[in-house]
Amino acid sequence: MAGRIDARLKELGITLPQAATPVANYVPYVITGNLVFISGQGPMGPKGVEYAGKLGRDFDVDQGKAAARLTALNVVAQLKNAVGGDLDRVKRVVKLLGFVNSTPDFNQQPFVINGASDIMVEIFGDAGRHARSAVSAPSLPVDIAVEVEAIFEIE
Repeated sequence: MAGRIDARLKELGITLPQAATPVANYVPYVITGNLVFISGQGPMGPKGVEYAGKLGRDFDVDQGKAAARLTALNVVAQLKNAVGGDLDRVKRVVKLLGFVNSTPDFNQQPFVINGASDIMVEIFGDAGRHARSAVSAPSLPVDIAVEVEAIFEIE
């Protein structure tokens, strides 16, 4: 039987991507106590990176928001693995840290990372509201446009 969050994903028309395997010497998540720390995820789709390049040069804010949304879905896919497939164990989204691969003059990072924040609230409701940082980066691994890491509280 599907849980409440799985039903919400279906209602939203969201199919979570396959959780990515690490590309270096780290694990995709760590659980300590009642917290799950999700390693940085990128805008990966079925064929690999879907948004490679810089905000302010290759992408505008709306495209960046789409990249952040996809990246957040990859975060939730890792989270689902961490909780043994039961997203109903999530009590709240505690914090997101969003990195935006951007040109030196680009200053709309918070609006780009809203793509990740918005989807957390859409999926988890009030429990999806979180603390957040949105920062610029001169480059990100394999030239991804956005990277997001997250902390969740679970039961």
